[in-house]
Amino acid sequence: MKESIRILSTKKLLVEQKKPLIDAEISLVEMDLISIIQKKVAIETVHENLIFTSQNSVLCLIENLESSETLSLLQQKNVFCVGMKTKALLEENGFKVIAYTGYASDLAEIITLIYNKEKFTFFSGNLRRDTLPDTLQKAKVVFNEIQVYETLLTPQKVSGTFDGILFFSPSGVESFLKKNKITKQTCFCIGSTTAEALQNSTNNIVFANQPTVENVIMECIHFYK
Repeated sequence: MKESIRILSTKKLLVEQKKPLIDAEISLVEMDLISIIQKKVAIETVHENLIFTSQNSVLCLIENLESSETLSLLQQKNVFCVGMKTKALLEENGFKVIAYTGYASDLAEIITLIYNKEKFTFFSGNLRRDTLPDTLQKAKVVFNEIQVYETLLTPQKVSGTFDGILFFSPSGVESFLKKNKITKQTCFCIGSTTAEALQNSTNNIVFANQPTVENVIMECIHFYK
């Protein structure tokens, strides 16, 4: 391990997430460069199949429903989602997950190829990528969209120097670049869409082998061993 490796995380990590970095003697600085604002959810038309592309959309929906009866109604529907942790969170809250993938593009492909005659409701945030809804629309899959949260950029000027930066979303990249530049740092990304947001700023990008926070951290540790 190189001496005095210093890493910036663009979101604050859980204690158990930080532990491997501490054990590897990597110095960590954390700051939240985005914030999530939950929205009151008014559900009028919900189709028989639900789509979630993040844990945030699941949590914001559950915490802002008008009644427990509405939650019970939603739990009876089939769910399609992005991410292993999103799937686990849904199942912990009584939802039945029919299909899940690591990326929205893969989920869109499954839906358009296998479930294109079904109707869907997509629970989303204001900065969601266009990949999934655009693909469904082009394939003439019937769906509606309900926005359950807003992502706000909270850019901060970073002081000091870092060997690497951990990025967990395209919006985190956007927020960081509003007040900072990437020079020689290695950027560790949770997935391809996050990496795409960096493509005009650096070629020093390392992907996590699975799109989870924990895998981003492990890729960082392995890189500096």
